[in-house]
Amino acid sequence: MANHVRAIMRSKKWELFGLEKNIKIFTSKQRLNEIKINQKESRKEWLQMIFSYHAKYNKGSGEEQFWTHDNHAVVSTNSLIETCLNYTHENPVRSGIVAEAEDYLYSSAKNYVEMESLIEIDVI
Repeated sequence: MANHVRAIMRSKKWELFGLEKNIKIFTSKQRLNEIKINQKESRKEWLQMIFSYHAKYNKGSGEEQFWTHDNHAVVSTNSLIETCLNYTHENPVRSGIVAEAEDYLYSSAKNYVEMESLIEIDVI
């Protein structure tokens, strides 16, 4: 999806909050830097204005805020995990991007129908 990311994660090593925080810090720094140095990015000024605007309302964001702060970090039952997984896989279908979930390039849906995928996952 162009405007958001959905992921189902678990870690034996880190708490989910810390894992999510580290992913957001790393990816936001990378993406903000790419936008700043990319001379061909036609939305550069608009994006920087949006990121600066949202950072004003969150003291912990610094000068720019890339990610929103809402998330759903805890899913506790297998049936809820399965519901979240199905919802995530069907999201590009509901949005009209693809006809079948496994047709979306950046989805793990391919992994669940034993197709070659860009994403390496542990099937749950």
